[in-house]
Amino acid sequence: MTLSSVAIGLSGSIELVVAFRAAQGFFGALLMPNTLGLLRAVFPPRKFGMAVGIWAMVSSVSTALGPTVGGLLVEHVNWESVFFINAPIGVIAIIVSALVLPQSKSEAAANEKFDIPGVILLALGMLIVVFGVVKGETWGWTSAGTIGAIVAGLIILILFGWYETRVAYPLLPMRLFRSPAVSVGAVITALNFFVLLGSIFFLMLYLQNVQGYTPVEAGVRTLPLSLAAVVASPLGAALTDRFGPRFTMPLGMVLQAAASFLLLGLSADSGYGALWPPFIALGLGVGMVLSASSDAIVGNAPVRDAGVAGGLQATALQVGGALGTSVLVSLISSRVGSTLTGELTAAGVPAPMAQDLAEAKDAVAMGVAPVSDSMTGQVKEAVKQGAADAFMNGVHTAVLTTGVLCVVGAVVAAIGVRRIPEAAAQH
Repeated sequence: MTLSSVAIGLSGSIELVVAFRAAQGFFGALLMPNTLGLLRAVFPPRKFGMAVGIWAMVSSVSTALGPTVGGLLVEHVNWESVFFINAPIGVIAIIVSALVLPQSKSEAAANEKFDIPGVILLALGMLIVVFGVVKGETWGWTSAGTIGAIVAGLIILILFGWYETRVAYPLLPMRLFRSPAVSVGAVITALNFFVLLGSIFFLMLYLQNVQGYTPVEAGVRTLPLSLAAVVASPLGAALTDRFGPRFTMPLGMVLQAAASFLLLGLSADSGYGALWPPFIALGLGVGMVLSASSDAIVGNAPVRDAGVAGGLQATALQVGGALGTSVLVSLISSRVGSTLTGELTAAGVPAPMAQDLAEAKDAVAMGVAPVSDSMTGQVKEAVKQGAADAFMNGVHTAVLTTGVLCVVGAVVAAIGVRRIPEAAAQH
């Protein structure tokens, strides 16, 4: 992954950047499941929760610093430096890993055949489902293309599940899902990042395009969210150790629901202080759920399946984040389209002009006001106000959706999660 990052910085064309970026993502995806699997193999169950809490805290720190440091490097150095900075970090990580990490290779696993058909079926199914969801806004949610893509992807995923029960060495052993904690933990992990990444996306649009901050300024203003997640990760681990994920996971979901419902009071003219309570609540909720869901998924899996369970969590995380961004943006766009003309007219834009500007709903859904140099100053201000109000209508629809989903997630986690006995987890 380190070499891929350096190669991106040295690339002389966009095609090479895309290729090496894909390689970087591939190798990065290989690392995440192994980190959790290693923790599961090294730490006994009674210490596993806190180990995961520290893991989640480090993840939160990197999430907090990455965009901010990257933005500063792009603004004051160049874009290549964002990738070159990974070289010394990667070298240090390799040296420390070689000196510190124990050998956790399974002799039995060394003789297993790699499930290539399983990889193809899973990748193809997930790709088609996510593609259908992403294209839903463009094609229409009830169009044959959207429904056909999603249904086709689901059929392939069902075929994948069937195939995994009949192959000797499955990519994803279906026995993992005998534990309700693993199944529910995967769903809650996906929901956790559905809310987190989807919310961050439209809040960054709000800070930049509505409030007028630069990308770096907007990134810095999201630090309360990331810092709250840093604090919540070990706190969530401690609570999980004491009360189990059945307590901590619903608590994190409730905090995220509270953050979403608090954002219902956000307006285009709100000050930055109005974002602090939802940022902190969202960060605390995300950190707690990340620790608790890791314990529920990896901690409830047998040690021999710990790496696979970590892969399941990583997949749920990525899919949830991708769906969160696409689905919530689609909801915002739909709401903007239905209210833009009315909001422009209410702000003082002449009705004929408001009708014409309705064609700019895609830009308004990104928080951008469709002003032009031909407009008078008064009309420009009216267009900005009306577009901002329409955008906030979309944001309110999105946060209401995430709030309701988090409440449902809290109930599901409270009902479905159990911690299996320590002895059973060893097999």
